[in-house]
Amino acid sequence: MVVQRHGRKGGAVAAAVGSLAVGLLATGCSGMGAAADERGSVDDATAAAVVHRAADVLERFGSSRAYTSMETATGGTRVTIRGRGAFDYTRRIGRLVVVLPKDAAGAPEHQPVTELLAPGALYMKDRGAGVPPDKWVRVDTTGLADGNLVTGGATDPLSAAELLRGARDVRYAGEAKAPEDGVTVRHYRGTTDIGRAARAASPHARGALTAAAKGFSKDAVPFDAYLDEQGRLRKVRHRFTFSNGSDATATEVVSTTVLHGFGSGVNVDLPPDRDIYAGKIAVPES
Repeated sequence: MVVQRHGRKGGAVAAAVGSLAVGLLATGCSGMGAAADERGSVDDATAAAVVHRAADVLERFGSSRAYTSMETATGGTRVTIRGRGAFDYTRRIGRLVVVLPKDAAGAPEHQPVTELLAPGALYMKDRGAGVPPDKWVRVDTTGLADGNLVTGGATDPLSAAELLRGARDVRYAGEAKAPEDGVTVRHYRGTTDIGRAARAASPHARGALTAAAKGFSKDAVPFDAYLDEQGRLRKVRHRFTFSNGSDATATEVVSTTVLHGFGSGVNVDLPPDRDIYAGKIAVPES
């Protein structure tokens, strides 16, 4: 199993993040950017419209490369998981190599995990926990309590963009520079509702987001999104919060996705059935 289920809503999601850390440790028109007036401001309705169609614009541009970062904080403990990869938004498939930080002595302890992401599925290689090195683990993301928004150690670009379909209270926060190439981007800030995003999502994303809407203890997720003049999502940060029953044990997950190199060739094929591991995966009790 990847996710341990607990009795309280949100407990399964918290366990998912813990299990990952333990497991890895063991329609739019052209010119989609919002037009600013002469004072550089963007009205709230226009800002919301730009953010809502971020996923559609990604699919129009076909593909990109991506960096991901997911920081989990529980009490005084912080773990940051980083990923690097590429996505084909037309085929809705991508690859990430996910790496945990070095240990306290500075030495890497764990094999990077290769992940393939497809609608409704997460494939992991070098997952550990008794899985043969030449086999993949396949997980039905519609059956995960978080819809794989955090379980895999990264929020994939399409899921991150689909979440923005549920954005509300969106406001323009000014201009910034894209981290990869210095392109001027517009910064939007607001809160997305997972349930609302699930209802508005594209068919390929609806199942996983519906699962997430049921699994998180808090549907409201603050975000910061950065889009370029063409409406392409260049960076998005979501702040997920859930608890095991008290604020003292609340888990915070800050997931950041950075996109660049639009139009880059992406060569990703899903593994055949014979390469899928069918045995049980050991997950230590949390």
